[in-house]
Amino acid sequence: MNTKNNKGKTAAIVAYLTIFGTIIAFFLNFDDRNKFAYFHIRQALGIQLSFYFTIFFIGYFQSIMISIAFYLFFAVLSFYGLVTAINNKTIPVPLLGEYFQKLFKIVGEEK
Repeated sequence: MNTKNNKGKTAAIVAYLTIFGTIIAFFLNFDDRNKFAYFHIRQALGIQLSFYFTIFFIGYFQSIMISIAFYLFFAVLSFYGLVTAINNKTIPVPLLGEYFQKLFKIVGEEK
């Protein structure tokens, strides 16, 4: 196992634990600037922000089936990201992962 990834693994895992975990992970990795951790921080940030943005609009539908579908979708994305972080892999989450990497490229940008 790569020791460089081990240093960022904690921050990468914490990033998937709610929006507060993403913020904490960013500051945990601020000094080390580990690319592995920043990859997962960008993924988690994208998932979290997309979740809150989507939930804002789902509230207008007032349909339990639509709500459950979106909650399940974001739960699966978060779980997938968490599992890839635990396994020391940098695989983007399905459907949105590549977009998150491009959109949040400023997070973890080299000085």
